[in-house]
Amino acid sequence: MTELATMDFHPQPQAGEAKPWAFPSPERGTLDNGLTLLRCHRPGQQVVAVEVILAAPLEAEPAGLDGIATIMARAFSEGTDKHSAEEFAAELERCGATLDSHADHPGVRLSLEVPVSRLPKALGLLADALRAPAFADSEVERLVRNRLDEIPHETANPARRAAKELSKELFPATSRMSRPRQGTEETVQKIDAAAVRAFYDKHVRPATATAVIVGDLTDVDLDALLADTLGSWTGSSAEPRPVPPVSADDTGRVIIVDRPGAVQTQLLIGRVGADRHDRVWPAQVLGTYCLGGTLTSRLDRVLREEKGYTYGVRAFGQVLRSAPDGTGVAMLAISGSVDTPNTGPALDDLWKVLRTLAAEGLTDAERDIAVQNLVGVAPLKFETAAAVASTLADQVEQYLSDDYQATLYQQLAATGTVEATAAAVNAFPVDRLVTVLVGDAAQIEEPVKELGIGEVTVVRAE
Repeated sequence: MTELATMDFHPQPQAGEAKPWAFPSPERGTLDNGLTLLRCHRPGQQVVAVEVILAAPLEAEPAGLDGIATIMARAFSEGTDKHSAEEFAAELERCGATLDSHADHPGVRLSLEVPVSRLPKALGLLADALRAPAFADSEVERLVRNRLDEIPHETANPARRAAKELSKELFPATSRMSRPRQGTEETVQKIDAAAVRAFYDKHVRPATATAVIVGDLTDVDLDALLADTLGSWTGSSAEPRPVPPVSADDTGRVIIVDRPGAVQTQLLIGRVGADRHDRVWPAQVLGTYCLGGTLTSRLDRVLREEKGYTYGVRAFGQVLRSAPDGTGVAMLAISGSVDTPNTGPALDDLWKVLRTLAAEGLTDAERDIAVQNLVGVAPLKFETAAAVASTLADQVEQYLSDDYQATLYQQLAATGTVEATAAAVNAFPVDRLVTVLVGDAAQIEEPVKELGIGEVTVVRAE
């Protein structure tokens, strides 16, 4: 019998000593033109991230012109008083920079990423876009056409269609939150360059804007650089718009958006609840994560692993808008898709999970896994300058303190199982959920009615 040769391996690598970590705190200041500045030095981050938050919320859009904030946001990169649209894009490319923008309920955001060695040039381009955007007729017309082309694709997407219907159901028709963020075909087609310019002139100015700059600023004279770029942007000192209160109707009911022949049903179950200003938020985050935040959550264990109804179901909380006085709303929702024949059983089991949560509560093991996943991986989540800058910008939009994120992780770690259970139960009460189903009404209407989870209404898909 042949004797096996002895092999010597290198010793197994051992983990190093854990270093304490906290979400970075920015240095806050104000430029001479009134622009609020948050800077955050992150050694080793050679790609600098810049976020600019403009106080141009969706509810400020003129009547009948929903979507104009989105068109304006996109038009910032379509030429300035110094460069045509093509030249501006070429100059960004030479810098190795990317410039993105979007509009949402709190306002308009511009996001720049650039190697620190090209920061002066890129900041100059960003400043030009803010200071003197061209808003050329031809470019705005092209952006409007592009947006109109997007709308049918969004309508055909079950998840987007469900989100549109849920907003329409939750909020009164007079509220901007009830209507699509990027406008409808009827409103977008009315937008022209003159309207975009008027919206810009009324709402975009440095005195009501904030810039966040994150990266390795070791050899950067940021004060001088800002004076030559964003500091050259001028405008009036008008105050930001007041934030109107938000009302919502979360009476338990079911809306089926009929898609004849659909082989799957898209589920979106939601209501509005506490935002980050409420002291229940950390417990709500933790409880919601245990309910449906990951592959090991309760909803996934039942609906995906045990029953095989779905590839995955998620529960989440998303802040919609906050106000300076500390009030605000968040969307609390459960989303996923199931095969059409099992729509009724899947919803029945989902409600059973919610009722069991209320009756028996979470386990300490579930709570511990959630804390580990939410707090333990935070240093990885914020490895890039862009991730830090985006979170700081979120804090600005939501009128939170600069140390909010760092404090949140401490609060999550200190939240107990009982608190997390209570928050999750209050977030998803079984009799106060609006359920939107995008699917084949002929197959799913009767099984859903039999569940008794609310009045069922069928609407026709566009």
